[in-house]
Amino acid sequence: MKILQVNKYHYPKGGADKYYLKLSQKLKEANYEVANFSMLHPKNLDSKWSKYFVSNIEFNNSKFIDKLKTPGRIIYSLEAKNKFEKLVKDFKPDIVHLHNIYHQISPSILNITRKYQIPTIIHLHDYKLICPNYQLFTNNHTCQACLKKRYYNCFFKKCLKNSYSKIALASLEMYIHHSILNIYKKNIDHLISPSKFLKNKFVEFGWPSEKISVLYNPFDSTLETKKDLKRKNYLLYFGRLSKEKGIDVLLNALKSTNESLKIVGSGSYENQLKKLAKEKNLNVEFLGFKEGDDLISIISEAKAVIIPSIWWENMPLNMLEALSLEKPVIASSTGGMPEIIKEGENGLLFKPGSVSELREKIKKLNQLDLDKMGKKAKESVKHLNEDSNLKAIEEIYNSFKKRNP
Repeated sequence: MKILQVNKYHYPKGGADKYYLKLSQKLKEANYEVANFSMLHPKNLDSKWSKYFVSNIEFNNSKFIDKLKTPGRIIYSLEAKNKFEKLVKDFKPDIVHLHNIYHQISPSILNITRKYQIPTIIHLHDYKLICPNYQLFTNNHTCQACLKKRYYNCFFKKCLKNSYSKIALASLEMYIHHSILNIYKKNIDHLISPSKFLKNKFVEFGWPSEKISVLYNPFDSTLETKKDLKRKNYLLYFGRLSKEKGIDVLLNALKSTNESLKIVGSGSYENQLKKLAKEKNLNVEFLGFKEGDDLISIISEAKAVIIPSIWWENMPLNMLEALSLEKPVIASSTGGMPEIIKEGENGLLFKPGSVSELREKIKKLNQLDLDKMGKKAKESVKHLNEDSNLKAIEEIYNSFKKRNP
């Protein structure tokens, strides 16, 4: 079977990109023929398909030429459509599996999958198909103002980087794609959701339930707990440092607990968090971005990992990685996380944004058998490995092959 994997980045920029690259690799190892379609970028991994890739465009820089190209590229890219068609003609895929195509590629390629009657699947790595800003979160609160295709609310709520031009373009994009052309619903045969919560949100926003299957993300099977490292007396947050992650809630909860905290990661909210930690005289160490063995060592020595998100967190990779490394997780009871975290077994749950409740859960840790919880944590995600994920993906592919012999 020939599988065409599509994603706007062909290097591991974020979680969606890592999944796309890993899945492409696993499919090749399983003797599938795999081609890739993406955007040219200096950080791209080598690919024999790069001659088909769409040209690089940066939306967050100040190049005048990129600003001129932006509306056409986001709404309907003729370049992507033409290059994608050349690849389809040459490769002749049996399945097209989309990941994040928004903006840099655009849904123009869906007219090609329909033209050649190729079954098309999209992996839902975020809320973009129902929310202009990807998150269902704005002004420090979860948000469903765009229900029933009321995308104008994005403009009035200023939910996209507080730039009226970007907000107007994002709103226009949603109206054209989902109200006028209806290009996604017409041309996508199946959607894969990494949590039941995300699937239910899509159904609430008008997507048919029968077209969406739930498949939890896999954790990186190469991660192994460092047994030679003993648990130390610190809590850990690792991930992006941004407002919706609720790290300020964690810092406020840390007061009067006598606990120490290590924070691994970087992001737009970093300076504010450092200022808050200093103001409250907290025992917090900011370690910056870490990966590989350095990150595994930090996780292995932690007492527990905390994920204090205040948005509808989908199925965060840092949660799965922490559990796989035998770490109990204290998580806010939001999004897809309660589907994995079970109170008192592999972790603890608290009300999103509740400083007092998180503080109580942190204190409760010292009354629990963390070794026992660590073993249950690993056990709770052992089925979410890359091999089981591949098997589930294969079943979805084969269901379309049977329909289109």
